[in-house]
Amino acid sequence: MNKALVGLFSGMALGFAGWFGGFGAFLLVAALGAVGFVLGRLMDDGIGVREFLSGRDRERR
Repeated sequence: MNKALVGLFSGMALGFAGWFGGFGAFLLVAALGAVGFVLGRLMDDGIGVREFLSGRDRERR
């Protein structure tokens, strides 16, 4: 799935959330979408969530 299509779907989801749920639902969908994007990006780069959260201190030891 290309980035334009993902952007289209996320924009539509935010639009529906804003229209039917109000501004609070819009913010919730946007925040959860951002979290999902970051986690997906980490998985694409081959970095596990635990490795990301542990920081770079373990690499130095």
